[in-house]
Amino acid sequence: MEALNRIPLQSLRSAEAVARLGSLSAAAAELGVTPGAVSQQVIRAERQLGLQLFDRQPSGMMPTVRGREITALLSQGFAQLSAAVAKADRGRDDALTVSVAPIFAARWLIWRLPRFSAAHPGIRVRLEAEIGLSNPSAGDVDLGIRIGRGGYRGVAAERLFDQIVFPVCTRELAAQISDHADLARVPVIRDTQAQFSWADWLGPEHRDEVMPGPGPEFSDAAICLDAAISGAGVFLSFETAAADALAMGRLVAPFQGRHPTELVYWLITPQDGRPGAAARHFTRWLKAEIAEAGLGRAVPPGG
Repeated sequence: MEALNRIPLQSLRSAEAVARLGSLSAAAAELGVTPGAVSQQVIRAERQLGLQLFDRQPSGMMPTVRGREITALLSQGFAQLSAAVAKADRGRDDALTVSVAPIFAARWLIWRLPRFSAAHPGIRVRLEAEIGLSNPSAGDVDLGIRIGRGGYRGVAAERLFDQIVFPVCTRELAAQISDHADLARVPVIRDTQAQFSWADWLGPEHRDEVMPGPGPEFSDAAICLDAAISGAGVFLSFETAAADALAMGRLVAPFQGRHPTELVYWLITPQDGRPGAAARHFTRWLKAEIAEAGLGRAVPPGG
């Protein structure tokens, strides 16, 4: 490793970032410096290594054959360094990274997070809003909150609460709905990516014969909810998405019944170790918030 002593680490980081991201500007944004500074660091790396890493072309900086080989190895090395730092950070009592589905983060969790920060001012919480499941045993994630049917491999999964669904719409549109059959005569908003359907709600309501009418379609539940708030139609939502809009009076539930789907909210933790102090504090707080909000409680038909 003595060879590393003659080359500044920042120069190697700059060369690796340019090769990976494809431009000086993108590398500069990632590293938090100017494109000119990145260019100077790359030149310094080339000078110290004694070879040309990039061809300067009008279209940008293209790695040479040797440059591709070297920066590929640098990428592997920096990934290992990042994992090592993340592993050390996970053991700290003042840092916590939580991976959570975007709509759960934006529509429910983020509005309650200040209460956790007030109760635990010494803990820095970072939310990673992502759809895919991150393994807390690897990388920089301490906890995950996911919705699904379970059976996750390589992690520990604790059941938090059932997903509950029910129709929501504006108060004005609700005035046109007095029976389930009215759903065939009003616009119905559909989430084309939803993992549940109207059958999951109409079945427990004992109204399987109802065919909800046509309406706008979107591939994102958050957009569907905003469309419902705008008055575009009735949306079959889930409670963590609609809870605050209902509380603020922006939406109403035209029917009393609220029913579970086959999906469950899960707390994802490392399979190979006990969560750190920050993760334990967050888990206790999260469970208390869920209990206070009454999430996951079905309501029988009645309206």
